[in-house]
Amino acid sequence: MLVERWRARGGEVAVVGLGRSGLAATHLLRDRGLAVYASDGGRGERLEAQAAELRARGAAVDVGGHDLARIRAATAVVCSPGVPPDAAPRAAAALAGREVVGELDLGIAELPRTRAVAITGTNGKTTTTTIVAHVLRGLGLDAEAAGNIGLPVCEVARRAAPPAWLALEVSSFQLHDAPHLDPAIGVLTNLAPNHLDRYPTLASYYADKALLFRHARPGSTWVTNADNADVVAMVREVAGRHRRFSTEGRAEGWYDRAGRRLMLGDVPVMPRDEFPLLGDHNVANALAAVLVGAELGGAPAAIAAALRTVTPIAHRVEPIREAGGVLWINDSKSTNVTSTVVAIASLERPFVLLLGGRHKGEPYTRLGPLLAPRCRAVVAYGEAGPLVEADLAGQVPVVRAGDFAEVLATARGLARPGDAVLLSPACSSYDMFDNYEQRGEAFRAAVAALP
Repeated sequence: MLVERWRARGGEVAVVGLGRSGLAATHLLRDRGLAVYASDGGRGERLEAQAAELRARGAAVDVGGHDLARIRAATAVVCSPGVPPDAAPRAAAALAGREVVGELDLGIAELPRTRAVAITGTNGKTTTTTIVAHVLRGLGLDAEAAGNIGLPVCEVARRAAPPAWLALEVSSFQLHDAPHLDPAIGVLTNLAPNHLDRYPTLASYYADKALLFRHARPGSTWVTNADNADVVAMVREVAGRHRRFSTEGRAEGWYDRAGRRLMLGDVPVMPRDEFPLLGDHNVANALAAVLVGAELGGAPAAIAAALRTVTPIAHRVEPIREAGGVLWINDSKSTNVTSTVVAIASLERPFVLLLGGRHKGEPYTRLGPLLAPRCRAVVAYGEAGPLVEADLAGQVPVVRAGDFAEVLATARGLARPGDAVLLSPACSSYDMFDNYEQRGEAFRAAVAALP
């Protein structure tokens, strides 16, 4: 186990980044009696409060910078997923030949009796993770969702009685630093360009996604998307048992479009109309969960019973309310173009699209042909506003707006009864908000206040 190996070496463990992941990792290491040096390059009241909390636990803490010499001298380094590979603390650790792992990897190593269904992909990770956890609980298993979905694995590892199963959302950043992750079942939802503001090439991003399969062997089980060419190519030579899902044709789990049924091979699982979430993308997410449940011995009827009680997930094509005949939909989680493509495909009415935020490197031009038939207008805002306007000019009306209040007021003025207003920004939120959740909550609050 990691902690025992580090304890045997002596010295202190460095934790880089004091978000929720770094905080959880530091607490876990102190629980285990290891000396810890934790640091974060940021400043602010929240970080200062967290630093005080950790100092009270006996950790040494710096905020506003990192003691690189101390990191070079550390027994090992635990990095939060937001710390990029070229950051100075990571470079210092690499130069000194220190072992570097992520918070998720440390947590998994400290949960030897907990089995994991690890879920990654460009889009759909959070929804699929939520549905999988719900299905596992519906099958009577002691299961919880954790990882990139918001609950650090180290928090789970601190519990006196951790769950038997984790539905584990894993980002590419987390996979990069998770050499010990060896899931009972691995799920790859889809692949598309993303995070090109952090990765130098699409191939390097896909390479981190492929680390889901680093421990693949004949006894492994993988659930993957048969409709995504890049997924099919990635898993072609991966060892193990492969179970595929499709909304376009027959597979182990598939959508019978003519009969509007979710299918497990030749066995109907449930009518599409009994599954509460909008869009074909959510049918695909449900089919992934069907295959996971079936691999763990769940009967189709029991899996269907769980799927019927899935509730719309916050910030993911989430209908908020209808006001003045206009349906307002919160898809703040869509922080890349591919995710926005999926959200657009889920709509059956004309719509106004709210597009913008901090640009992530991918052009918006491929949205144009999808918007032309039914999009009344795009409201472009934030740092990416000028790029959105330039990329979509001549294909759909584009209206620029300033702050978020103006964005929503502009959308309200453009929408007609029978339309939808879709917040699906295709950008990160960091120009105006702390995270996509805060952006979605601002949208929700404004919509709730509409007459």
